[in-house]
Amino acid sequence: VQLQASGGGLVQAGGSLRLSCVASGRTFSRYGMGWFRQAPGKEREFAAAIDWSGYRTYYADSVKGRFTISRDNAKNTVYLQMNSLKPEDTAVYYCAARTGGLTTAYSHEYDYWGQGTQVTVSS
Repeated sequence: VQLQASGGGLVQAGGSLRLSCVASGRTFSRYGMGWFRQAPGKEREFAAAIDWSGYRTYYADSVKGRFTISRDNAKNTVYLQMNSLKPEDTAVYYCAARTGGLTTAYSHEYDYWGQGTQVTVSS
């Protein structure tokens, strides 16, 4: 499966952005999906994940209550709604797909990755 992330940009602190990740193919509903992020000079870290059905979601403590992950299997798309953005949210955001429908916070358990979209939050 190929993943194409979009929606990043420059926003002021307190603002919002919605990231989208479109997957190719007809089996999108078989994949658990995740969003990860990597800030300059730091390791890639987990942000949010959602299982194949959309009913189970998971969040890193750093984004809980501010970010919402969702998916539309009919559109082969997963979203990350980011509210109350902080300068420390600045990073390249990557979407990832995990075969089997379940999901995890561990990046090495994902099989496919998108190219990333830059999010910059100014103070």
